[in-house]
Parts: sequence; C-alpha cells; structure tokens
Amino acid sequence: MSSSAPKRRRRPEPTPVQRALGLLTRREHSRLELARKLQQRGVEREEAASVIDKLADAGWQDDARFAESLVRSRAGSGYGPAYIRAELGTHGLGSEVVSAAMDGFEGDWTESARDLLRRRHPQALAGDRDAQRKAADFLLRRGFGMEQVRAALDAE
Repeated sequence: MSSSAPKRRRRPEPTPVQRALGLLTRREHSRLELARKLQQRGVEREEAASVIDKLADAGWQDDARFAESLVRSRAGSGYGPAYIRAELGTHGLGSEVVSAAMDGFEGDWTESARDLLRRRHPQALAGDRDAQRKAADFLLRRGFGMEQVRAALDAE
C-alpha cells in the first residue's frame, strides 16, 4: 500500500549562529545567559563562546545594552534599584556595566515607589498606620531603599 501524501522534507539543524540570532531577535541577552542557552541546545562551550564573540563584534550582542534594557523593564514593572542591581549581578555583568546601566536610568525611584503605592496600597497613602507598615515592607521587598520608602509614604 503506497501513500500518495508528499514526503515532508526535514529542516536542516540550525547552526550555532542561527540559534544565537534566534534568541537575540526575541530580546536582549547577556553573554552568560546566551552561552547557557546555547549549551542547553547542544552547542559546545568553546563554540558558544566563539559564536558570542562574533555576534558581539558585529553588534548583535552587547552586555551594556542588555543591562540598560533590563533596568528599564524592571523599573517599569515596579522594582527598585536594589532588586535590579542584584538581578544584574546574576547575569555575569561587570560592576562597571551594572553601574553605568543604573546611573543611566532616567526615571525617579521615589516617584516609581509612589506610583506603585497608588496602585497596590492606596490605603497606605490615606494615613492608615498598619497599611503604611505593610506598604513599606512591600516596597523594601521590591528593592526600594528606606529613603525612597519614606519619601513615597510622606509625599501624599
């Protein structure tokens, strides 16, 4: 019994460069993160490092750009500077790259904390002491400093 359905051609296995570009076109990645993902996809460590070097030289991968993107993203999601700095540290970035990204943030951390309080803990802004304590705990867990927490709670 012969099948009249056409045979499907298999796609060729993507090259390490194609795999890396596929990841980088979705979002920015740090060198460490990109190397880890390539290795999970079967690329040898040395080959992954070579591919990442080529892509970095061509401008496709840039740790500084990744750090700036992560700072903007996390700040926009309501996280404070301590949380963001700690997350940047998990990506194998040098302290100068982390400092440059944090210093380059154009937002106001206190205003970000205040906006977060308006959305998540409006009762704290009305003067309820118990609600203020809970809101302060929340902001501290989110990575805001005590000065920013006080300023956000006192501003209203």
